[in-house]
Amino acid sequence: MPEEVPAKGSILGKLVPARYVLAILGSIGMAIVYGLKVNLSVAMVAMVNHTATHRRQEENMSHMMTNVTSVNLVQECSPPGGASNVTAKVEDGPFDWSEPLQGTLLSCYFWGYLVSQIPLAHVAENFSAKWVMLFSVAINVVCTLLTPVMTEAHYSGLIIMRVLEGVGGGASFPAMHVMIAAWAPPSERMVMSTIIYVGTSAGTALSILLAGVLSANWGWRSIFYVMGALSCIWMVLWILLVQDNPKKQRLISPEERHMITSSLGTEQKTEHHPAVPWGKVFRSVPFWAILIAHTCNNFGWYMFLIEIPFYMKQVLKFNVASNAALSALPYFPMIIFSIFLGKMLDTLQSKGKISTTVARKTATSICTVIPGICLLILCFIGCRHYEAVTVMSVGIVAMGAMFSGFLSNHIDIAPNFAGTLVALTNTAATLPGIIVPLFVGFVTHGNQNISAWRIIFGVTIVLFVLEFFVFTIFGSGAEQSWNRTGAQKEAEAKDEKTPLKETAVPKA
Repeated sequence: MPEEVPAKGSILGKLVPARYVLAILGSIGMAIVYGLKVNLSVAMVAMVNHTATHRRQEENMSHMMTNVTSVNLVQECSPPGGASNVTAKVEDGPFDWSEPLQGTLLSCYFWGYLVSQIPLAHVAENFSAKWVMLFSVAINVVCTLLTPVMTEAHYSGLIIMRVLEGVGGGASFPAMHVMIAAWAPPSERMVMSTIIYVGTSAGTALSILLAGVLSANWGWRSIFYVMGALSCIWMVLWILLVQDNPKKQRLISPEERHMITSSLGTEQKTEHHPAVPWGKVFRSVPFWAILIAHTCNNFGWYMFLIEIPFYMKQVLKFNVASNAALSALPYFPMIIFSIFLGKMLDTLQSKGKISTTVARKTATSICTVIPGICLLILCFIGCRHYEAVTVMSVGIVAMGAMFSGFLSNHIDIAPNFAGTLVALTNTAATLPGIIVPLFVGFVTHGNQNISAWRIIFGVTIVLFVLEFFVFTIFGSGAEQSWNRTGAQKEAEAKDEKTPLKETAVPKA
């Protein structure tokens, strides 16, 4: 470990605590990664030749139709506002991509995401989480800027860019988990985690809105050029203002440094980072509760994140401008709700009203039960356009509770291995990102109506139910014994026969 860097107590450190400089820039970094991840969902609406695709669908349907009566029973929606909205059509793009191919192009991001998380988590824990996070954003920026050229060469070029973006994206959660474990006092862990990870929602919302405006005014290529170029500013600020831990940070007051290190028990020099106790991790019930919750919840999250814009266009018949605005709308109240919930749970915990376990289970229940109910309502709400949008919005806002729930739970049970644990659970939770677009493309191929989407929503509801019961029964906020190593074990040798207790929260 390098020697502790003297704290300068700069004006920046006095006005804005260094840990919140990290939280804000971390949030923006997550926003960039997620914004560049989802922009293709909006861009594809302007990239695809819908006339050719629709003609192929009609040809497929003509071969499949054997019973005219059954076809007439399928409910079809009219555009909102009736005939006055029919003229608001999406212009055809240059690419004749079938629904299955579109699903592949959206899901291939997760091929890279799937393989990069565990090795990059190891780098973040043992070398530098700061530089791993910089790599995450930088590779996304470069690939985004190259996307138009590579796509026009061949759709395989787009696949390569998206896979590489996924490799970078896979580094983001492990890197930020490691930094939260090093920077967040236990009494502020939920609110700092929420501030950082709510950037995923902010990035999603801003990307959807900005992509819609850019596409409508300057064409689909501008989405990738403008968003990629703007993201470069963050990289400079991250290099200059952020360090891996308080000991390395110059722009921090001595008081803040002491407060953080004393609350985390990291005042003394840390020896070599301990090896991951793989056997104990995979025998840990709380770890498996997080993994199952993360995987099931991600199926629902990607359903809202990637597929709802297609549902609004294919089924509810919203035009591209309305589609972008209404798809982005829920993410702004989601940000407010997420931060409010995180702060409220932190406050209740610091006052001794609730334990860490209760806080995590409460937040996870919110992000499971409410979205599940909303999807159930969508199955039967039919073509009532704005009622459907309202229900979808409530579901998306409620999913913001995950940032204070299972998504930060790794730091509670094993702060020494938080990066590795989130890499493991997020690797499993990446599978829904691959499956959801392919699943939706398969179910809706030549069958873009409410009946098909009821099947999709029904599968998602079942997974929400599984998540709720598993995490409620088996989840825990207690630090696990296998997290403690070296000096920690020696100091706690007298208590090793006592039951595990919730992580102590220092009084304000």
